[in-house]
Amino acid sequence: MDHYAGIDVSLELSSVCVVDAGGKIVREAKVASDPVALIGWFESLGLRLVRIGLEAGPLSQWLYAQMKAAGLAVELLETRHVRDAFKAMPVKTDRNDARGIAQLMRLGWFRPVHCKSMVAQETRAMLSARKLVQAKLHDFEMSLRGTLRGFGLKVGKTTPSGFAARIEELVSGHPSLEVVAAALLKVREVLVREFKGLDRRVHHMARSDTRVRLLTTAPGVGAIVGLTYVAAVDDPARFKSSKGVGAHFGLTPRKYQSGETDITGRISKIGDAAVRSVLFEAAHIILTKAVKGGPLKSWAMRLAKRAGMKKAKVALARKLAVILHRMWVDGKPFNFAGAAA
Repeated sequence: MDHYAGIDVSLELSSVCVVDAGGKIVREAKVASDPVALIGWFESLGLRLVRIGLEAGPLSQWLYAQMKAAGLAVELLETRHVRDAFKAMPVKTDRNDARGIAQLMRLGWFRPVHCKSMVAQETRAMLSARKLVQAKLHDFEMSLRGTLRGFGLKVGKTTPSGFAARIEELVSGHPSLEVVAAALLKVREVLVREFKGLDRRVHHMARSDTRVRLLTTAPGVGAIVGLTYVAAVDDPARFKSSKGVGAHFGLTPRKYQSGETDITGRISKIGDAAVRSVLFEAAHIILTKAVKGGPLKSWAMRLAKRAGMKKAKVALARKLAVILHRMWVDGKPFNFAGAAA
């Protein structure tokens, strides 16, 4: 008889439930959230497991990759779909979640999620670390400015290299402020050094990746945009059509239609927020900076006159997502003449 399993992953112990083809619960247990323990537990059952489901999460990709390599028929489920399927559940526990996932596996009411390759995960980790250090560096500078402003000391416009000298100049003669500024400037110095190191590493990764070099031939697309896009898509073949990439990253409008009601709302904002952010920044650069945007810029500017600049940037970001995927699949650089057509 065919059997189906659901795993509700937690940090230490995961709840596991196995049901038969009729939906009857066969086995339930708490197993360590470790691929070796889970694989051993499933093998000890001696049952034919058609599908094993686990919700996408921080540990899920690691568990999924190891269980898949061991030959188990495991599926990674989209969190949003699982959450919506369980909304009618009056009592939410890890045990009930595992039971629900097992039933979803049995009925086939799920949408599998792509498990990113190790290279894509490492790239994303590097980009996330760079962004985190950059954000903390900005926080320290704003904190220093705010502290001094309370004493009537205005930093004003300055350059990154001249920021520390400007702070020292302002706090000179204020013993307490000199101590505060010295401590914060030392931390800022460390953050600047580490940020520059991560930034160099990220740009080296972009130069070494032929896919990123190909995508950067498009207007507005640089190393950060290219790496973020490549790491998020990972495998371009998982999209049947390039048009689906915009919807995958939440850049298409929501739609609600029922009877006489037909509402087109704002963009869905589902999927990877980092990709939406960098694509929107690329669109902003194309429309507001002296960048050779060609027909893309002309098209977006015409749209901006009708719908406004913000909507034009979102629309251009969606178009960039589609174009970059097509470039990647075809292995051809950006063609301004083709874009005009």
